[in-house]
Amino acid sequence: MNVRNDIGMALYRGAEARAIDAAAVAGGLPAFTLMQRAGAAAFASLRRHWPQAHRIGIACGSGNNGGDGYVLARLLQADGCQVRVFALTAARTHEAQRAAAQWEEAGGRIEPIDVETEFGSFDLLVDAIFGIGLARAPEGLAARVIGAINASDAPVLALDLPSGLDADSGAAPGACVRATRTLSFIAAKRGLFTGIAREVGGLVEVASLEVPAAAFDTCEPSAYLCRAELLPHWLRPRSRVAHKGDHGQVLAVGGDHGYAGAIHLCAEAALRSGAGLVRVATRAEQVAVLVGSRPEAMPAAVEDADALRLQAKGADVIALGPGLGQERWGREMFEAALALDRALVLDADALNLLAQAPRALNDAVLTPHPGEAARLLGTTVAGVEADRFAAAQALAQRYAASVVLKGAGSIVAAPGHVAVVIDAGNPGMASGGMGDVLTGVIAALRAQGLAGFDAACAGALLHGAAGDAAAREGGERGLLASDLFPFLRRLANPA
Repeated sequence: MNVRNDIGMALYRGAEARAIDAAAVAGGLPAFTLMQRAGAAAFASLRRHWPQAHRIGIACGSGNNGGDGYVLARLLQADGCQVRVFALTAARTHEAQRAAAQWEEAGGRIEPIDVETEFGSFDLLVDAIFGIGLARAPEGLAARVIGAINASDAPVLALDLPSGLDADSGAAPGACVRATRTLSFIAAKRGLFTGIAREVGGLVEVASLEVPAAAFDTCEPSAYLCRAELLPHWLRPRSRVAHKGDHGQVLAVGGDHGYAGAIHLCAEAALRSGAGLVRVATRAEQVAVLVGSRPEAMPAAVEDADALRLQAKGADVIALGPGLGQERWGREMFEAALALDRALVLDADALNLLAQAPRALNDAVLTPHPGEAARLLGTTVAGVEADRFAAAQALAQRYAASVVLKGAGSIVAAPGHVAVVIDAGNPGMASGGMGDVLTGVIAALRAQGLAGFDAACAGALLHGAAGDAAAREGGERGLLASDLFPFLRRLANPA
């Protein structure tokens, strides 16, 4: 499999995966050999993860994904399993027809699927219906079969891609198989790692099928998958003679009346992520609260643009938005901060204010959730979630900024960069204050010298990994934003 170690695992669109497959065949690797290898890889995965499974049902489509299923069926039967193969329609491609014939020659039956077919009597089900061969919502019988698979209590292994999932966007526009595990062939499909795919794809593995590396030269990856083990790429050990001035100064701006907590979380996250100095520009009423709860942060009462400009002297980065509000004070702080020649990290109400007066930004990182992204793009949340990659890229282009589109499988995009998918984070992080923490983390990494895109990637990864570590210690339900602080410090110092 094609991997760039400094960024992560290469991810591809469906068309790119097909091009790699075609290049391998053109280079002398027979298509049927690839199908046999896919079936063998599926057999190995199935036996590795479900060694006790004996009664196995396989739903096959008419294309090569179905052919992979026929090869798997023959191998399972030879291993002593009770295998039933169900076909939506007859095999259509030459390779699938050959695999189906070999299955029947081995004594197997191909049973037609009808509206009465149920899948309740199996130890395991295999989805070999569409793979990447479908780019629209399943209809008619196919949709009903997917519903029957999902109604079963049996675990499901999806071959290449859960049927009904879009390989490019990660959206499921209609019925979609809910897999326990997905085995992706040759190359990882980018749609498996963001949005609803995080739910329906289950645990994802990739089988390279021993495709020659030269076959990957036909196309560039369309994204990279970034995991926690890559943090040392950005978070290098510090000099033994370092002082606080070497690690940058963050000015966190926010905390209008009643919103002290948001700016506190942002400021402490910046401190825990290694910023040398953190100042807080906030309302006068918040100063005593911040001094009492986190004395290392340096709050100041800032009531107008002139006072903000004074506080910004010496700041390398401005974190703008947590608790900012959209009233007079918040709007004045927003405009004053954008007028300063500083790197910016924008979240929360700073994004809402930006949506009301869109403009290109200089050296900024935006961190919207889907609702904020929809406002920034003038669309709907459903429109954003229908193609998270396209939405992230559109935001980056419209605002000339690096963007972290938050959610399951956060996407980082920026003009001139290949998108990065963050493979970290968990449902426990869907709670108030998590975005404020992320803003502080990214601002701290920017202050320590990372460029905008790198700070966005490393910050989103550090934030997600800290959330995962906190969840492992105490569980997902009830996870608080402040629970991430000790893990931020730990993970920001990789061995």
